[in-house]
Amino acid sequence: MAKEVAFKIKLQAPGGQATPAPPIGPALGQHGVNIGQFVSQFNERTKQLDGTIVPVVITVYRDKSFIFEVKSPPAAVLLKKAAEIAKGSGVPNKEKVGKVSTEQVRKIAETKFKDLNAYDLDQAEKIIKGTARSMGIEIDDSV
Repeated sequence: MAKEVAFKIKLQAPGGQATPAPPIGPALGQHGVNIGQFVSQFNERTKQLDGTIVPVVITVYRDKSFIFEVKSPPAAVLLKKAAEIAKGSGVPNKEKVGKVSTEQVRKIAETKFKDLNAYDLDQAEKIIKGTARSMGIEIDDSV
């Protein structure tokens, strides 16, 4: 007999560096999940990400047990890392804050492909390019 799902919780946490502090502790504590157990399992599974923010979907069952799925980092986080900037532009159509190459966009699209709503890599690249434009990041092969 399958376990009955009580809640699904969506969070973003730093890979390999999660702590019981907010937002993780309060989100899990209110549903009766063992916070320490989650944090240790999450950190073990994401230690190679070294502080990169990653989304995680936690399924909590009625008996307070849980499973979780780690998604790929958000495209914006990957673009900021590739362009070596702290944040995107407040007015992206007028003020450009960084540049990424087409090759970097392709690598990001490959990383995100399983979490994107795209049938092939070319369409995934278009999604990533759109995110870059909305952040004020130019796509330029001279980078």
